[in-house]
Amino acid sequence: MQSFQRHSAQDIEKALLNATEAFNSWKKTPFSQKTKLMKNAATHLRQNRLRLAQIITEEMGKPIVESEGEVEKCSWNCDYYAINAERFLRDEPRSSNASESYVQYTPLGNILAVMPWNFPFWQVFRFAVPALMAGNTGFLKHASNVPRCALAIEEVFREAGFPAGTFQTLLIPSSAVGALVENPAIAAVTLTGSEEAGSRVASAAGRSFKKTVLELGGSDPFIVLEDANLEAAVRIGVKARYQNAGQSCIAAKRFIIVESVFREYQDHFVEAVRELRIGDPMDRATQVGPMARYDLIADLERQVRASTEQGARVLIGGKRCTGRGYFFEPTVLTDVLPGMPAGCEEVFGPVAALIRARDAEEAVQIANQTAYGLGSSLWTADIARAKKMARQIEAGQVFINGMVSSDPRLPFGGVKRSGYGRELSEYGIREFVNIQTIWIGPPK
Repeated sequence: MQSFQRHSAQDIEKALLNATEAFNSWKKTPFSQKTKLMKNAATHLRQNRLRLAQIITEEMGKPIVESEGEVEKCSWNCDYYAINAERFLRDEPRSSNASESYVQYTPLGNILAVMPWNFPFWQVFRFAVPALMAGNTGFLKHASNVPRCALAIEEVFREAGFPAGTFQTLLIPSSAVGALVENPAIAAVTLTGSEEAGSRVASAAGRSFKKTVLELGGSDPFIVLEDANLEAAVRIGVKARYQNAGQSCIAAKRFIIVESVFREYQDHFVEAVRELRIGDPMDRATQVGPMARYDLIADLERQVRASTEQGARVLIGGKRCTGRGYFFEPTVLTDVLPGMPAGCEEVFGPVAALIRARDAEEAVQIANQTAYGLGSSLWTADIARAKKMARQIEAGQVFINGMVSSDPRLPFGGVKRSGYGRELSEYGIREFVNIQTIWIGPPK
């Protein structure tokens, strides 16, 4: 087992000084140079995809095929912003009573990212790439169970040629985050993680009047209507629930199926789940690997037990696997009601909750009966109806006849207790900039 030395208070202060010095020159760096360096980062990721993917799998258990896909997605994000960042941040002329007026975007400074372990590369690059291209510098406080990933990400930017101090990893405990957030050298904060962590960070940032972007939990609905393509809805639904062992904020968690097709969907879904291959995450045939930590299994068991005590039934799975490793059986619960833990909480593991709805109207009502509002999936052949229904769904994204996923080209984020702010696309790169109005007189 490998161990790592945490950064001391002196290390943190030195890193902050280095970042501040780097920002003073980085913010003036032309887009042509930033684009070149970000393309270098994309190349480094692709050339080292297998090595970096192995680090992900060894640290948090994701199947190696999924880890490789995660690294590749990060390189795509680098290329996307290398091509589009300058266009997204171009000065925008505006009509006013001035002889000339326009909006320009200027960087804020040192951005602190508090990131989780479940997508240990992608969630960091989702923040870091647009932040750096906007002229900010970045600090990463990663989850304590993925320190090698955290250091490897810093290496990517260093090997790509980014100036010293532009992106730095801090190996510090969660207890040190509050003081760091309130440090004057930190300009803004982004966090992906739990509600509790988001509340603490937002409180600390609020005391210092600092901008935050929060991407928190999810209890995403997967709505299946009577005219849906059931074969596709089952196949994609299983992937949407069980990839990364169900450890995803935007995983489909509550399968809300209209009464007329409920039994048929349930039978085919259970059959598909039964075929999933559980095992060694380094085996390329494995579809469901171990969970990342023991405490996650214990919490999952609590949610399954409490739901069954309230009337839900286990159709398959329902318990941890015997033997070595933090494995939990791919599980399907039926007769789930909205008030049960499986029907309203974030279930962060390989457990699917099947919920009956009388019709499309009740399906939307059930979908909204949760404190969360991150992603949602809606399956129907009637696209016009789906577009109308999407306006009624309280979520940051609605995927019609598809699986919820993040894409550099599309804004990503939630509402309600799933957080606020957006990542990715032009909206994401504009979160950590000063949207500055320029008015030039004399007036007309």
